[in-house]
Amino acid sequence: MPKLGMEPIRRKALIDATIGEVGRVGSLDVTVGQIAKRAGMSSGLAHHYFGGKDQIFLAAMRHILSQFGAQVRRELAGATTPFERLQAIVAASFHADNFAPEVISAWLTFYVQAQTSSGARRLLRIYAARLHSNLVYNLRPLTGRAEHVAHGTAAIIDGYYLRHALQDNLPDRAQSKALVMEYLEMQLAQKAAP
Repeated sequence: MPKLGMEPIRRKALIDATIGEVGRVGSLDVTVGQIAKRAGMSSGLAHHYFGGKDQIFLAAMRHILSQFGAQVRRELAGATTPFERLQAIVAASFHADNFAPEVISAWLTFYVQAQTSSGARRLLRIYAARLHSNLVYNLRPLTGRAEHVAHGTAAIIDGYYLRHALQDNLPDRAQSKALVMEYLEMQLAQKAAP
């Protein structure tokens, strides 16, 4: 008989192992056996808890999105103005936990998976919609071009993730965050221009 309370621990171990294996390989070209081995359990248990690799990967992405959401909320807790809230959203996007190499690999794989998996596509749409609505909400008091600036900001954030997954010698996360904020400041300054 299984120990009570082991399921959440094992699920978390499998999710962490999935992120780690995807990060190591750089794609979803990993097996449930590799994930289970990294988690210190049998592939049978992995299948028992998730059903298959696609379900484990979706659970890993839900976890990453949940971690990102929690970081956004932590950053927003101290923000009082719309511009401070924009800074908080950008800071969360480039927080060490969200911008770790294995998480970046998982994001890249997530984007690819969303082209063929309805579950991944749905999660990606939820993420994109939340990011967009948070940006637009805080940009509206600052510019008449909130939608436009929000699209550009999200594209730049996503672009840094893609570039870090595919290239070496790029700006680190602090520099990436600063470059996104520089874009925002330039866009907001256009409001004041004649």
